[in-house]
Amino acid sequence: MLKKILILRLSAIGDTIHTLPLINAIKAQYPDCKIGWVVEDKAALFIQGHKNVDNCYIIPKKLWKQRGFCIENIKEFFNIINAINKEQYDIVIDTQQLFKSAILLPFLDIKRKISLSGGREFSQFFSNEIIKAQHELFNPNYHVVKRNLELAKYLGVKTDKIEFNLTDATSDAKNKVKKLLSALDCTKKTVVISPATTWENKHWSEDCWKQVIDYLNGRVNIVFTGTNQDTDLINRLSSHVKNPIILTGSTNLEELAEVFRNADIVISPDSGSAHIAWAVEKPFVITIFTATAALRNAPFGDNCACFYPDIDCYPCMKRKCKLKKDKNLCCYSVPAQKVIEKIKNILS
Repeated sequence: MLKKILILRLSAIGDTIHTLPLINAIKAQYPDCKIGWVVEDKAALFIQGHKNVDNCYIIPKKLWKQRGFCIENIKEFFNIINAINKEQYDIVIDTQQLFKSAILLPFLDIKRKISLSGGREFSQFFSNEIIKAQHELFNPNYHVVKRNLELAKYLGVKTDKIEFNLTDATSDAKNKVKKLLSALDCTKKTVVISPATTWENKHWSEDCWKQVIDYLNGRVNIVFTGTNQDTDLINRLSSHVKNPIILTGSTNLEELAEVFRNADIVISPDSGSAHIAWAVEKPFVITIFTATAALRNAPFGDNCACFYPDIDCYPCMKRKCKLKKDKNLCCYSVPAQKVIEKIKNILS
């Protein structure tokens, strides 16, 4: 019988979402099991208030970085540690398996400290129960969701279902999104385009985006989402679109998820947006992969499709392209026509 489990998964929206099926599987089989989760502020929205997370411990990484090394940060760190230890968890699972998560383990008064083999940055030295993983931590051909579910299997939990169970948007968020999308033509389907991401070589070429957008123009409602930093890119892509709805910098993550719930299709590169769209379990999600590994990270299932390059160096998994010739070749190597054909099939 599983009683109290703590999850360590600190950073990245996509990685956090990829860990949700683990806790949902545990709760499905052991509904009385109490689950805590240590998460960084960036992805906390998807953990705090989740129906299957009883306690959420937020690491305020952004604030701590702004302050720099100081006594106040150290005090707040130990306040979090004390709050965790007060709950008397039986098991802690390090799903991140990097130094940033493993460094918490020595401070936690928890008997079983579990991780999979293959952790990096000396993280394995901090666990006392290491499970032999089926594949390496960053194996490009093995999905991270399946890797996380190996931890559930080890604990005797069934893993036949992959569920996210994101918390529904608040009434305020729903009302705001309703206003933002008030210009939608209800006689047409809605396609949300979230074209930007963090790495330069995770971006699909603008020419390819424009070909897809030209096909969609007039056929569907087109909604663009992104941060304020994506304004120039989205302005270029939307310049010839008939009545676009541009939400650049207009939504927080909760509201963005609600925008996706109102869409029929979401198209995105490998980004937090793609994973949020997958997790809301409503739109058809199309992801375009360039430098990163689709088989490891892409949304999958009946309501998803992903496209990736057929080139020798794929997937390099590098933030910066190492090619001296044909720089960022992967960004141009997924033909727009393939994506258009998929869209045609969905809309037909």
